[in-house]
Order: sequence, then C-alpha cells, then structure tokens
Amino acid sequence: MKPINVGLLGIGTVGGGTFRVLARNREEIARRAGCEIAMKMVADKDLDKARRLVGKSATVTADANEVVGHPDIDIVVELIGGTGVAKELILKAIANGKHVVTANKALLAQHGNEIFAAAQKKDVMVAFEAAVGGGIPIIKSLREGLTANRIEWIAGIINGTCNFILSEMREKGASFADVLKEAQARGYAEADPTFDIEGVDAAHKLTIMAAIGFGIPMQFKSVHVEGISRLAQQDIRYAGELGYRVKLLGIAKRKEKGIELRVHPTLIPERRLIANVEGVMNAILVKGDAVGQAMFYGAGAGAEPTASAIVADLVDVARMLTADPEHRVPHLAFQPDRLSNTPILPMGEVETRYYLRMCVQDKPGVLADISRILADLSISIEAMVQKEPHPGEEQVDIIMLTHLTVEKNVDAAIARIEKLPVVVGKVTRIRLEELN
Repeated sequence: MKPINVGLLGIGTVGGGTFRVLARNREEIARRAGCEIAMKMVADKDLDKARRLVGKSATVTADANEVVGHPDIDIVVELIGGTGVAKELILKAIANGKHVVTANKALLAQHGNEIFAAAQKKDVMVAFEAAVGGGIPIIKSLREGLTANRIEWIAGIINGTCNFILSEMREKGASFADVLKEAQARGYAEADPTFDIEGVDAAHKLTIMAAIGFGIPMQFKSVHVEGISRLAQQDIRYAGELGYRVKLLGIAKRKEKGIELRVHPTLIPERRLIANVEGVMNAILVKGDAVGQAMFYGAGAGAEPTASAIVADLVDVARMLTADPEHRVPHLAFQPDRLSNTPILPMGEVETRYYLRMCVQDKPGVLADISRILADLSISIEAMVQKEPHPGEEQVDIIMLTHLTVEKNVDAAIARIEKLPVVVGKVTRIRLEELN
C-alpha cells in the first residue's frame, strides 16, 4: 500500500507532540497501519518555529489553504482550535475529498452535525478521538468497544484544570481564588480560565460523548452548564466530613422521558473509584446494560497523550481507506439515518439528590420551618447536620442531604427558604450522585 500523506494545520504544543510521536514510532505505526504514514506538509503562521521543529522532512507554509487543497495530501490534521477558521478549513478539506483528524471539541460540539453531513456526502472520514479525554480512548470505546450495549449513563471528570483546583482545595484547605492562581502558575489554567472553570470545556466533551453513547445529534446548546468558581471552601470541607468529595462532572443519562445533559459540581461518595481521581487526571464512567460499569482513566491533556489519540486516528483512517464507505464505523456510532430525536430534558425535570447548606439564626423552630417547606414540596431528608455557632455570632450552618427529588421542587424550596427571616444569605445547593 502506498504511503499516506498527512498535512498538519498548527504545530503548537499538540501539533509538535504529534510530529514527534509519528517520527519516533514510525516503524511501529507502519506495522500497525499496513503502510507508512508520513507528515508531508505543515501550516503554521510562525514559519521559523515550524521549520525548526520539522526540519527538511516536510514542506512548511504559512497558508493553511495550501495544505487542504494540495492534491498529494490524503489526511488533514486540524489543530488550530476555535470555531471560525478551523471550521472553514475542515469543510474545504472535506470538499476536496480529504479525510480529517481533529482534536477540536468546541467545533464538533457546536458544528459537528454540519461537518459530519458534509463528510458523508463526500465519503470521507472525520476522526476525533483526541477531542475528549486526551489520550484516553473513550471515543473508540463508546463507538466500537461498547457497541453491543444500550448505554444507560455516562459520568466523567473531563476537565483537568477543574479537577486540579478541587483536589487542591480539599487537600490544602485553600480558597478557589488561591488555587486558581497556583494552577495558572503551573500552566494548568489559561490566563483567561473561563472556559475551564465555568464548565464550558466539559460541556463540549459531554456533548460529543452523549451523541455517540445515545445516537443523538450534537446538542451543545441543550447542556446545562455550571462551573466551580462559586464553590466555597467550607462546602468542600463539609462534604468531606460527610464522606463525599466534590468533582466537576459531565453527566449524560438516558431517562424514560428523555436524556439528561448536565455539567456541574457534584458530590460523589469518597469510596467510589472516580472520587479518588486527583490532580489534572481525567476519568470517565460508562454504564452499559450488558457490560455494567466501565471506567476509563488517564491523562486528559498534554502534548504526547493527545498526540497518542491523534496518531491512533491516523492509523484508523489509513486502515479504512480501501474500505467501502458504507462499511466504515459511522461518525456517531449509529447509522446517520438512524439517529434518534429523543428530547433533552430541561434541568427542572432532572431527578437527583442534593446537598443543601444554609446559614440560619440559632433560634428554636428554625428546623421545623425549613422541614415544613421541604415536606410541602415532597423533598425527603436523608441526613442533617447542624454545625457549631459561628464565633461571636448567633448563626449556625445547617447541612442537609436529600433523597432523590426533582430539580424544580428544589428550586421552589430554596426560593421559599431564602425568604424566611431566620435564614441569612443564600442557600448553597450542590447536586449529589451515587454512581452505583
């Protein structure tokens, strides 16, 4: 089989890692793919840097359009990022009959339906293992390894920045603001960390996993998204005292009336394996009806872990080049004409358990008033803790854990509780998942 020629768009951290892995493991990769996979063109605005990295082994250009239009390029690897120029280049590559490998989760979550439709018309493949979980092979597992299963739910720690921050807050007793500064100093968080800490990055990844797991179109706008920036140190501490750890989870669940898609801080029992995933590591739990629970763990970012997934996609595409397009694995695991229109449930219809913390005046009858509101809205309390009064104040924190209940009832209860004259400030609500 003739060599497969690859054109790379963007040779930054991940692009450089991809070039190194391809070069270092060239013989091993060829043995697996059945042919040589060669990086022949690289497009990057910083020509000097690109030339230093690739030497004379590839043609370097500042114009990405040269790569997507070049007749000798078989596969285009897009590592530019963003949803503007990257989208245009990918669609041009597809229109020119080229296969595409990308790590661009934001682009796929927001425009994946359009991109996959274009690829289907041109009989080309779009591979995106590196878009979720870095080097963890979660896309291939969902799309192929678990294909016998009816996926019931997916729950993942899929943002290393947030996981590092929450791990440090728990271990050091530090505030969110202080740990965020440390994460930025270590290079784990961007100068503008909004996409990470507000849950947007995790929502992009959850959108992709849910589409493959449940056979639905990409629906990023339907994901409920909450980040970790408003988490207080005392809630991390109280959760620990109750036997839980707080993680930012992306959760997709198949329910009778539709599908839940949500990203938010979540209490998880500390005995669960996923609760003990620390630092910048990622982990994803998948529950299938046949396999039961499967957990996928590893580095969710980094040059060579991500390059591992990109090169794996290159090998997959190389293997399938001679296959009839109708016999390839569909982009979203299910045949394109068999995708489901199952509705995404509004957040008010989600059913889960809750951690509620409220600061109240230390007076008789307070608990009775709060309990009456919860009972009126069919919210059952599983556990309740009253802390010691605040130093020098007649105020105490009350923490309640609820049984399963519906979000809209909790919303209504919180609104009524906050109006009680004995309640000081806002009620803190963190959702709780048993994951069993």
